[in-house]
Amino acid sequence: MGPWSEISPRPVVPATGFDTIFAEERPVFRHLTSHYPLVAFALVSAALASAQAPSAAPTTPPTPVKLTAPADVQRSYNALKANILKAADKMPADSYSFRPTPEIRTFARVVNHVTEAQLRSCGTLNGTAPDMLPKVPPETADKAAITGALQASFAECDKAYAALADDNLLQMLTIGPLTRTRIGFAWANVSHDNEQYATLALYMRLKGLVPPSSEK
Repeated sequence: MGPWSEISPRPVVPATGFDTIFAEERPVFRHLTSHYPLVAFALVSAALASAQAPSAAPTTPPTPVKLTAPADVQRSYNALKANILKAADKMPADSYSFRPTPEIRTFARVVNHVTEAQLRSCGTLNGTAPDMLPKVPPETADKAAITGALQASFAECDKAYAALADDNLLQMLTIGPLTRTRIGFAWANVSHDNEQYATLALYMRLKGLVPPSSEK
């Protein structure tokens, strides 16, 4: 019979400290500690260190952010505004004519599409007459002209989103054949901006650039 022959299955002993060692492991534990003093010292040291370690201070969960309906849509709009403007600025001027395949739009045309849609939607929300809105340059214009018009469309939308309030969200407005609430048009513009930003980001990736939303 060797020193390991005394090992036999036994139930777990419900206790604390060293007693938490499984009952069937105790013979092995006695063998190791009696034949290898350094093992015993290491085990005792570890147990003492664990017992003396300060318990972690309880963490306070973050306070939930409560957004009103206007603040909710404004938050999404502002995030997309930052990404679209950065994308337009980051793309080199000589890449504004880039299109992944001949059948689809150039980068400049996508930027102009954002400008056109925002001027139409936010101009309606602001009650701005169409002939008073900034003009959209052709997609063959230089980068400065295209980004200038984009910034002007965001200026128009800044006013529209800032004017959203609980008492006007359900006001009915009409754009073309569609009549819907003010908040509905505001969210539709955010949705459209999100779709177009995804396209701009894809074009940037194809040109070896990191989109703003992926920057660290």
